[in-house]
Amino acid sequence: MERDSFASPASAGLQNIRARIQRMCRDVGRPEKSVELICVSKNFGAEEIVPLLAAGQTIFGENRVQEAKEKWPQLRALYPGISLHLIGPLQSNKAAEAVTLFDVIETIDRPKIAVAVDAAMQASGKKPRLFIQVNTGEEPQKAGVPPRELGALLSFCREETRLEIEGLLCIPPVDQLASPHFALLNQLAREFGLKELSMGMSDDFELAIQMGATKVRVGSAIFGERRVKISPTTI
Repeated sequence: MERDSFASPASAGLQNIRARIQRMCRDVGRPEKSVELICVSKNFGAEEIVPLLAAGQTIFGENRVQEAKEKWPQLRALYPGISLHLIGPLQSNKAAEAVTLFDVIETIDRPKIAVAVDAAMQASGKKPRLFIQVNTGEEPQKAGVPPRELGALLSFCREETRLEIEGLLCIPPVDQLASPHFALLNQLAREFGLKELSMGMSDDFELAIQMGATKVRVGSAIFGERRVKISPTTI
């Protein structure tokens, strides 16, 4: 696919989300630039991402290292200035690839991952920005450090590795109100002196902005629901 600025349902969705972020920031008295939109492009191919790049969106989130590796190097060659965030769980054996591919890793959640990321950063010379994922609902099937263990993990990152943690990420349980989880993440960030809060998705990003989010992760409200398997490498 050639580099082109053409209309698409996704680009219309992007404009709608941008307008809603702007409106919510205005309503709660925050500067619009205090909230970054991470466009979640997991499971979408390059042909669906290009219209958003052409519309000026530069921040994207992916859940899997392998999928990002297959589609983003070619897109970066066409569109410089992309900031790519890893927002899915990271395995230690993928740390080196993640450090090479991503500008921000939002899902540090245990010492083993911190050590692997630290080693990969020292070996590669790259320094992605780093967040810790907090499992605010303490769901056993979900990644993230339990809130009561966040302090110990932060101390480990700061004292046992060379990692500089900037912020926190959470994904509230789907069957619970999001607001208590957003409030808890905000409280933890203040307690530990962290400025960045990655919280809020398609269904609740406006609430997250009200409660202090500095980054919101929106996918389906922009792209629509994914119905078929895609080939991520077609450009």
